[in-house]
Amino acid sequence: MTVRRVVPNIQSEAAQESREFYGLLGFEEVMNHGWIMTLASPSIPAAQISVMTSDKTAPVTPDMSVEVDDVDAAYAVMRESGAEIVHPLQDEEWGVRRFFVRDPSGRVVNVLGHH
Repeated sequence: MTVRRVVPNIQSEAAQESREFYGLLGFEEVMNHGWIMTLASPSIPAAQISVMTSDKTAPVTPDMSVEVDDVDAAYAVMRESGAEIVHPLQDEEWGVRRFFVRDPSGRVVNVLGHH
């Protein structure tokens, strides 16, 4: 299994202000679904920050997202380890397959792969 990118998720009702703030550091909006907006560095596109009001289809807002090349394998590893699955593995309408897992410090991690 290979990690493709790691993105911090900031829960906020101030999306416009966040876009402007992180724009001062060179980030540009690359995705906006209304409830989640992703900002990325034009020179290093995998350097990203997501700002979200709340998660559209999950019971909690994740603290970070980790994109992997094989989300099914990641899910199997986490289940076998006994880690707490916060949100089950599922396909989302916006083209990702994902699940949420809680890390040892209590952070919720959105583990995903693109279709």
